[in-house]
Amino acid sequence: MKELCIYLEPDLRKSAEAGAHNFINLVRDVAEKSLFRVTFHDQPAVKGNASTYTLSHMSAPPAERGLVFRRAYHYPFWQIEATTERWRWDVAKARFDPAIHHPDAKRFYTYWQNRLFGAAAGQATKDGYIYVPLQGKLTAHRSFQRCSPIEMIEHCLRHGGARPVVACLHPNETYSAAELTALDELSGRHSQLSVETGNMEQRLQHCDFVVSQNSAAAFAGYFFGKPALLFGKIDFHHIAVAADIPHLSDSFHAAATAQPAFDRYVHWFWQQNCINAGKPDAKVRIASRFQRFGWPIE
Repeated sequence: MKELCIYLEPDLRKSAEAGAHNFINLVRDVAEKSLFRVTFHDQPAVKGNASTYTLSHMSAPPAERGLVFRRAYHYPFWQIEATTERWRWDVAKARFDPAIHHPDAKRFYTYWQNRLFGAAAGQATKDGYIYVPLQGKLTAHRSFQRCSPIEMIEHCLRHGGARPVVACLHPNETYSAAELTALDELSGRHSQLSVETGNMEQRLQHCDFVVSQNSAAAFAGYFFGKPALLFGKIDFHHIAVAADIPHLSDSFHAAATAQPAFDRYVHWFWQQNCINAGKPDAKVRIASRFQRFGWPIE
């Protein structure tokens, strides 16, 4: 019998083994229908062999017969892919056409605005500042980034006009003394820069636009009608402005004046390019993703 080993964090494994995780239940049903024996294992020891298929939660799968799954920013939306690098996912490579109007897009977008952020999303203003949600490794320039996060903030100060810049540390990240010192020195030289922790929803509600490497906060900004200027690669890039380092003044102007079709995009991204575990066709979509990568799934 074919075997599917699903690798999970301990708490998620307990939930899956108890049958309490909807998406994993659906995955298990799809696999068992195709005569797989499904077993659950702890991460990070993801191992594969010639007779085993593996599915790992947010961790790099083995090179052979391994896939990764992760939530697409909010429940109940999921992706199944061959890599953890979201900028290489199928949706990242797909073309979004804003001219194509789905009749349910506006209703869907409004529903999720209210579901995720309540009245705040519908009461957004532009109060004249740039919101910069920070992630980790502030002084490192990684391969998927156009510059380091510290350099990104410097670009905001140089090319964002007179707008104040609010850089927000991620509440779940641990920053080194050197990183915090670099931020302190930068804010000490520039009175228009302020640094705080968290406050994503408040900042999204009132900023002019979002500048980020590839933070999920930029995706959340779409529900507030806030354009994004991205200095890194990610899967939700289609309606964002990509930072053009030699022409950053143009990039910042484009972000400040952008008016993308947020409702059409969110509908396209989630309903057409993700697995909605709450929809009746979820198992069909899960099977389709496995088939996409050559798995023997009916």
